Amino acid sequence: MLLIDRATVREVYPMKRAVEVMAEAMRRYSGGLVDQPLRTILRPARDTGLLGTMPGFVAGDELAGYGLKAMVLKPENPARGLHLHIGVVMVFDPDTGSPLALMDAGAVTAVRTAAVSAVATEALARPDAGDLAVLGSGVQARSHLEAMALVRPLRRVRVWSRTPANAEAYRLWAAAELGIEVEIAAGPAEALAGADLVCTTTATREPVVQAEDLAPGVHLNAAGASFADHRELSSQAVARASFFVDSRQSALAESGDLRAPIAEGLVGRDHILAELGEVLLGTHQGRRSAEEITVYKSLGLGVQDIMSGFAIAEAAASQGLGHSWNLD
Repeated sequence: MLLIDRATVREVYPMKRAVEVMAEAMRRYSGGLVDQPLRTILRPARDTGLLGTMPGFVAGDELAGYGLKAMVLKPENPARGLHLHIGVVMVFDPDTGSPLALMDAGAVTAVRTAAVSAVATEALARPDAGDLAVLGSGVQARSHLEAMALVRPLRRVRVWSRTPANAEAYRLWAAAELGIEVEIAAGPAEALAGADLVCTTTATREPVVQAEDLAPGVHLNAAGASFADHRELSSQAVARASFFVDSRQSALAESGDLRAPIAEGLVGRDHILAELGEVLLGTHQGRRSAEEITVYKSLGLGVQDIMSGFAIAEAAASQGLGHSWNLD
């Protein structure tokens, strides 16, 4: 079995490659080539954290087989200088079922989540979109800026964070690592004003995006708030938008952004227009007009981790990277 650390994941799985793999992952999911249950979330009453597991099987000619992700979320970790999400992605040899590779799940999640948002942006955003607002300043905010710059020429970028020091660190990072100038906004409304491309990457339980702050024609990737009791978008914002998801099943069961307006009677279950994979397969239309507001709600799917895991294992092995562990 190959052991692959965080740095190696990023080295062998650049964002451009991840975007290609994630587009195929979404096509396979909506095309019926994936078997996976809903995430299992364990929240012990005697602990502040949670354990999430995401097993699955992916069919196909390549990057296919069994795999799983297991992650622990510890809310105290950022204050310790550690990542909020700690865990592993594991993939198994398609022929023998032997463990093939074990890798850092935080690094996989950071890249694959942003890569799927890039796929959604290509499919749903206006071709001329390039005025970007990023809400949040953590790992996903950074990887989303990298991903958005890959699929759209960015004219302007604004970031908002609850912690001004984190926003400033984000601004400095973007300039040094990506050569992108970022403006710091005082609040979500200021960041969103006039933006035609938005990425929300927060872990908030209360909405930070209001309907009146969304400009006509904007595309929004809602990549944070991935639990039923968390939400980034107000119910009115969801009701105003054309709503696309990674998985209907997951969104209806796990998305606080969707479940809240359904519970309030503002929208029905049919407010989901399509899965992203259906748009990519051409079985459902994406954006219908330049003025339409589109939202892609990303919860994250096991297929994304599994196909990423196979791609990373393949690249690491071909480059002689990672550490071999003999299980015999």
